[in-house]
Amino acid sequence: MHMPIDPATIAIRAQNVTLSLGTRDAPVTILKGVDLSILRGESVALLGASGSGKSSLMAVLSGLERASGGSVNVGGVDFGALGEDDLARARRGRIGIVLQSFHLLPTMTAQENVAVPLELAGHADAFAQAAEELRAVGLGHRLDHYPAQLSGGEQQRVAIARAVAPRPTLIFADEPTGNLDAATGASIMDLLFDRQRAAGATLMIITHDPLLAERCGRIIEMRDGQIVADRAA
Repeated sequence: MHMPIDPATIAIRAQNVTLSLGTRDAPVTILKGVDLSILRGESVALLGASGSGKSSLMAVLSGLERASGGSVNVGGVDFGALGEDDLARARRGRIGIVLQSFHLLPTMTAQENVAVPLELAGHADAFAQAAEELRAVGLGHRLDHYPAQLSGGEQQRVAIARAVAPRPTLIFADEPTGNLDAATGASIMDLLFDRQRAAGATLMIITHDPLLAERCGRIIEMRDGQIVADRAA
């Protein structure tokens, strides 16, 4: 019997989640029955070697990938019951994602990159709010700069501003410091935790760095598509 999910306290509940990719004749099983509950406001590190399944789990929990089996409930919404359009709508404004490779639109300025998701979420003052978010991450003097004119650390700051601007209840960060030097990476993590607190959001960081993982309140370790440890940091 499944316990009821209270979206006021539980941000994510995954039950017996599996993920298989490849063809029907030659499937590759990535996730092998993952069970996980994350409370609202928690900061969680998902730790594991390359190929352990941590990025695939993030993709399923954020709605970017559909689970092959089991159930995924995010913010009180059953992702498995939604079609593609409804799933996209459910993610919009609720989930912010920061990736290792920034994924900024090269033909748009920093301000435009941050304003786009705000416009999609229906904010009338998207450009004014985008400017405010960029000032909050120390880039008020870079509003009209294009990604190619920014350093790696500055691009990641833009990516963080873009992810948190719609005030999502969930922030996912996949190796957010992977392309940065140690000092820049440390400042980016300070910023990410700061913006998480400002938004009152739940934060899940995918990493292979134990030192970064220790900054979170909880550490979940994955190996071969399964959770093998779950502890307070």
